[in-house]
Amino acid sequence: MSGLGRTVMAGFVFALLSTAAAQAEDAPTVSTSTSTSEAPADAASSTPPAASLPADAAAPVPSTVPGTSAAAPDSATPPAATETANATLPSNLSPLGMFLQADWVVKAVMIGLLLASVATWTVWLAKTIEIHNARKRARTVLTHLATSRTLAEATGRIDGKDAAAALVQAAAHEVDLSEDLPGEGLKERIVSRTDRIEAAAARAIGRGTGILASIGSTAPFIGLFGTVWGIMNSFIGISKSQTTNLAVVAPGIAEALLATATGLVAAIPAVLIYNAFTRSIGGYKGALADISAEVSRLASRDYDRRAASRFTNKSKAAE
Repeated sequence: MSGLGRTVMAGFVFALLSTAAAQAEDAPTVSTSTSTSEAPADAASSTPPAASLPADAAAPVPSTVPGTSAAAPDSATPPAATETANATLPSNLSPLGMFLQADWVVKAVMIGLLLASVATWTVWLAKTIEIHNARKRARTVLTHLATSRTLAEATGRIDGKDAAAALVQAAAHEVDLSEDLPGEGLKERIVSRTDRIEAAAARAIGRGTGILASIGSTAPFIGLFGTVWGIMNSFIGISKSQTTNLAVVAPGIAEALLATATGLVAAIPAVLIYNAFTRSIGGYKGALADISAEVSRLASRDYDRRAASRFTNKSKAAE
């Protein structure tokens, strides 16, 4: 065989040995000694004696390939692999199950958000009844004022201690105090009294709605804090187990998403209820303003009637 043939044969044997070494690295349980020892034997048996070849073309055939000798794999399984093999997805991924399996920080966040949600619905129930009764009372008072000819008649038909009745009573009281005074400043004095009553009524009817604004603006961020904490727990689990197995990261991701959902459950109703109360309170303020205007008109009519009566009496006395 020529020198070129021996070179080709040596390259072929080297390729076989490299393939066997690669298979041995992929499957450690299979020994590479057989492939390594048989391949050079076949190559040696198929190679003709060196004496029959020219001396200057002789090339030694390597009996071993560097890098093919691999140590036997350790039979001991790493702890991380054992944890990964034993890890399973949580059996209960319901909201209650995720809450019970959550970290104590995430539990505290969700409990706080649930309490905020309870406070939201409590305020909704209490303020809905209060605003409904106040607006109903204001409409009743406004109806009595519209059908009364004098302020004294309206005062006799309206009783109570609510803001609407207080407006009428304050105007009647100011008229009584201004009985002997010129009537030019009567309207301004009545407006001064009614403005203070309206402001006090607006503060009273809006009491308790501030908590809705606070919950609506902060609950999403509190839930986000729980989300970040749950994701941190997932990364800690990945670091400990040295794997991204779903069974390792699922609990932390589940509690993070539950914290986010709890924050939204607390925030969305609070914002909607706050906006609804803002519109209702605005309507109530408008009703009180209408009552104040009607009271001022009645007081002005009464003053004009008294002025006309005094003028008539003076005319008759002059005659």
